[in-house]
Amino acid sequence: MGIDETGRRRGSSTERFLDKETILRELDISPGQTILDVGCGDGYMSREFSRALNNTGKVYALDRPREVIEKLEKETNGTNISPIRGDITKNTGFEDSSIDLVYLSTVFHIFTEEQLGDFQNEAKRILRPGGKLAIVEIEKRETPLGPPQDMRVSPEELKQLIRMNPLSLVQVGEYFYMQTFENGED
Repeated sequence: MGIDETGRRRGSSTERFLDKETILRELDISPGQTILDVGCGDGYMSREFSRALNNTGKVYALDRPREVIEKLEKETNGTNISPIRGDITKNTGFEDSSIDLVYLSTVFHIFTEEQLGDFQNEAKRILRPGGKLAIVEIEKRETPLGPPQDMRVSPEELKQLIRMNPLSLVQVGEYFYMQTFENGED
């Protein structure tokens, strides 16, 4: 996987490898929440979040490629999903403390050191106090799919890198884990 020179993800969707029910149960989504699905791709988790919200609240589906967002706009018209072209390592335009959950699935490992700092600043800015950051990543071991080992991050490394309070760590597929964090008050 990874990103090509046009900003598109290389490789296929991880949807078939993830245990969406475990992800949703662990995130404990409540009606009325506002969720940001970062690197949404085809929007499969945005749709799951929308169902979990029972068409209340808001799901923002954020990704960089224009074609991805335009296609998702057509497919989700009339729902509580708003596709947005953008980058979480830059100012997203969301108001301070306006998001309950920031969700990233197989995106974190592509951040450079500089982007990691920018990502954290933006996530902390837009998450409400007590809001959750959920990061799904591929395990740092030999697997038949995923990025090279040197790009992967273990849950222990992730806890060292993220400047938020670690909450839970769960297995969300044969090769995937999800680490959640809470945005504490500074």
